[in-house]
Amino acid sequence: MNSFNAKTTLTVANTPYTVYSLPEAAKSLGDISRLPFSLKVLLENLLRHEDGRSVKAVDVQAVADWLQTQTSDREIAYRPARVLMQDFTGVPAVVDLAAMRDAMAKLGGDPDKINPLSPVDLVIDHSVMVDAFGSAAAFSENVEKEFQRNFERYAFLRWGQNAFDNFRVVPPGTGICHQVNLEYLAQVVWTKTDAGETMAYPDTLVGTDSHTTMINGLSVLGWGVGGIEAEAAMLGQPISMLIPEVVGFKLTGQLPDGATATDLVLTVVQMLRQKGVVNKFVEFYGDGLSHLTLADRATIANMAPEYGATCGFFPIDAETIHYLEFSGRDPERVALVEAYAKAQGLWRSTDTPDPIFTDTLSLELDTVEPSLAGPKRPQDRVLLSDLAHQFKTADFPSFSGKDYSQKQSVPVTGADYALTDGDVVIAAITSCTNTSNPSVMIGAGLVARKAREKGLTVKSWVKTSLAPGSQVVSDYLAKAGLQADLDALGFNLVGYGCTTCIGNSGPLPAPIANAIDDNDLVVGAVLSGNRNFEGRVSPHTKANYLASPPLVVAYAIAGNLAIDLKTDPIGQDADGRPVYLKDIWPSTDEIKTVMAAALTPEMFRSRYSNVFTGTADWQKIAPADSQTYDWQNDSTYVQNPPYFEAMAPRVNGQAFADIHGARPLALLGDSITTDHISPAGAIKADSPAGHYLVDNGVNSSEFNSYGSRRGNHEVMMRGTFANIRLQNEMVPGSSGGVTQHMPDGTEMSIYDAAMKYQAEDVPLVVIAGKEYGTGSSRDWAAKGTRLLGVKAVIAESFERIHRSNLVGMGVLPLQFQAGCDRHTLDLNGSETFDLTGLSSGIQPGMTVTLTIHRSHGATTQVPLLCRIDTLDEVEYFRHGGILQYVLRQLLAA
Repeated sequence: MNSFNAKTTLTVANTPYTVYSLPEAAKSLGDISRLPFSLKVLLENLLRHEDGRSVKAVDVQAVADWLQTQTSDREIAYRPARVLMQDFTGVPAVVDLAAMRDAMAKLGGDPDKINPLSPVDLVIDHSVMVDAFGSAAAFSENVEKEFQRNFERYAFLRWGQNAFDNFRVVPPGTGICHQVNLEYLAQVVWTKTDAGETMAYPDTLVGTDSHTTMINGLSVLGWGVGGIEAEAAMLGQPISMLIPEVVGFKLTGQLPDGATATDLVLTVVQMLRQKGVVNKFVEFYGDGLSHLTLADRATIANMAPEYGATCGFFPIDAETIHYLEFSGRDPERVALVEAYAKAQGLWRSTDTPDPIFTDTLSLELDTVEPSLAGPKRPQDRVLLSDLAHQFKTADFPSFSGKDYSQKQSVPVTGADYALTDGDVVIAAITSCTNTSNPSVMIGAGLVARKAREKGLTVKSWVKTSLAPGSQVVSDYLAKAGLQADLDALGFNLVGYGCTTCIGNSGPLPAPIANAIDDNDLVVGAVLSGNRNFEGRVSPHTKANYLASPPLVVAYAIAGNLAIDLKTDPIGQDADGRPVYLKDIWPSTDEIKTVMAAALTPEMFRSRYSNVFTGTADWQKIAPADSQTYDWQNDSTYVQNPPYFEAMAPRVNGQAFADIHGARPLALLGDSITTDHISPAGAIKADSPAGHYLVDNGVNSSEFNSYGSRRGNHEVMMRGTFANIRLQNEMVPGSSGGVTQHMPDGTEMSIYDAAMKYQAEDVPLVVIAGKEYGTGSSRDWAAKGTRLLGVKAVIAESFERIHRSNLVGMGVLPLQFQAGCDRHTLDLNGSETFDLTGLSSGIQPGMTVTLTIHRSHGATTQVPLLCRIDTLDEVEYFRHGGILQYVLRQLLAA
């Protein structure tokens, strides 16, 4: 059914493609020529899926009508073309699919109904850790340890690759999922052949990593969702969303010499955070786009989670086509992309009228200055010229109450140097944001070359690492001769994947770690990443700054954050003369010259010709041949989760119930991130998760990371809310996952308290401040919350993905109304809570009454906003979660 007669044929190079024509639809919809490009993609998606049921003609019309008000409260059902996963979030998703197959069989259904209906690519990129560094053997040693640690997980994924249809796995050692997506997987225009007819439509996706947004730089609409929401998309369920507001970001001019794409994106992040773009699309326009490479655009699009937007979209233009050609895409696909974009009004040129936006802001590119961001949030940009002053006078005292003028300098056991407050102990070229961009990677290599020529070296206390986003990066660094220069400074290849940026920085040398811990030193990390939240990079670094790869090299040479790289010498040459940053900083023309000589399309074609084959170690893992997974009770990596235990084929009895007598598990402040909630990084031996592993025969040396054990709910629920930087206001002055069990007030771990409450049949709530759940799209932040027995989270505001994940796991998100919060209500954790108004049925945005029973007998009632935002979410919650909803739907089909 199509109400707009938009189905037409587009012929490209003698090949006919069926398309849903936006110009044809406009004959009924009205003029849509100045609709933002990102909304045109949504419009085509609805037009193609209009069926009178999940997508109605009024939904399609609502997108066209958006031009009148530039906002909408219309809920739509969006169906992305495909799903992208990385292994940290992908493994638990495949675990859930395997568990759904078991549950389907137990309920008398056909397990083969549990299969991805949309194409799914899982890229194993989050498991390599920087154990070895600074040597030619670092890569091989880290890969060997990676396979030793993760054999169970990899064997499980090999089973999934064999058992599920429409599911591909990119083996470890290939690259970061977002860069593999950019360089190979993404097609810009997707095609699907069925019954002899080939359909062409915009390439769209959702991913289980928040930085899925990077692909918007290639004009592919995509963003991060929780693993549970991605699983529903894989199983054919639409993503329910409101037609978004779109903020236009106008770029004019071009970057000045000496400024990098990293400096630009940190500026953009700061501006958009100040603007406020949460739950909105951002779309870039203006003549400045003509001066940005595709890699520069991808750098900006990557950090949409950091500036808070759903995505940061760049329209298709000549640079898009150039990149597709240069990265070795099939010529027929490249021709289709250009023809399709022009036919659909999706093509941008210098003559294209500006779209109409909800709101706009602008940036003159020539005003961008060298910058970093930190010490603990990516939106906190600081000019390179100001960083030393900021560190010494502003943020340093807030870490430890010390005055930097009285900084400590302590000897390091077995070393000929002392460690000082402000020292950089980690310098990492890492993460998808920058290692996808040849200009900054070549720039880092040139800084290393010039530094080497001057006789400069990296300070002995700095742990250096280079983790490229793909093997292509190694190819062009080698061809340019720059890898040798990087190696000489200790920036040897440590692996292909996401390392320091997600807490896989590996251990510091023991003498350095001991000196930091024993003396409470405030030391730092400089990384070319996108995340620097507290406790994420390393438990030893309190100050973490995001920077361009060239600046990472520079700070490794300087060795301390209190050195002003704009005015102070970075070191001395062989003759004892001072060397300044400007002496080793390459010009833009130098970088372009090296790039032109070093990069070739053949590098992309060669590296991706066998992208799914993997190394000999990967191929040695024989996949199990079975419809359902053979769970191993003694596995500490993969376990059958309890989500479907005692599940009935249908929802029985009262779907919704009021909550009475709930206790607070934690009382939290503002900006609680998914890093605070979800288990990540190293597992401590004295933690509940560590005790579990020891009890199951695992030596502490083999703990691996939380991320690698995301397929085992027993580990993950024990690590939920266990971040060392989490501050629970129920235990003033504390840090880490501790709380008080009430009413006796006994202090214990959050996990132990939750288990004790479960034994007592006491429901739990979590209370928090603003921006609850910011950070990566971590499904375990919601799954762990659910498994701990939390029924509701009450916060001043929620991050988009985490709110959705909570609903998807059957946890009720509730929001304080304006002027009301934990402070105005004088909460201290001794209270009990009732949540009423639920039993009469839940409606999106309804009011729920919170009744507070205080320990001295008084009661207070306040209204809360129910943040179940759509009717689809009501259905998910009614079934106990999105997985249960999908399973029952497939069972009944």
